[in-house]
Amino acid sequence: MPAFFYRVTDGIRITVRPSFLASQSRPSLGHFVFGYAVRIENVSTAPARLMTRMWHIHDSVGLGEDHEVRGDGVVGEQPRLEVGAVHEYQSYCILKSPSGFMEGHYEFVRDDGSRFQALIPRFTLDAAGTLPA
Repeated sequence: MPAFFYRVTDGIRITVRPSFLASQSRPSLGHFVFGYAVRIENVSTAPARLMTRMWHIHDSVGLGEDHEVRGDGVVGEQPRLEVGAVHEYQSYCILKSPSGFMEGHYEFVRDDGSRFQALIPRFTLDAAGTLPA
């Protein structure tokens, strides 16, 4: 069973479950595809809308290669999470090496106009144990 990582910030619980997608990867070409499932839960006492995302992607190839990805919402949506609500989605990233990590934050806005960042926990991307020797 894949590992999962979670973090709670300002009443928003973010859980991430990464996986190596061997069937879509081409290790001999330096093409390693990782999927990740994200669960965002509002465990606070007030609704919030997810406005933007920022991902830091670290690829362990060589001395390490870092990329930053910013954008509106998640997979084309800016979900509003009522108290107790959950939003789930899946995405992927491609690395040049068999290992790395991701982390970042989502920016939310509450009904009163206040904004805050919900931190996405750092999670590892690791193809070890799934590649032929």
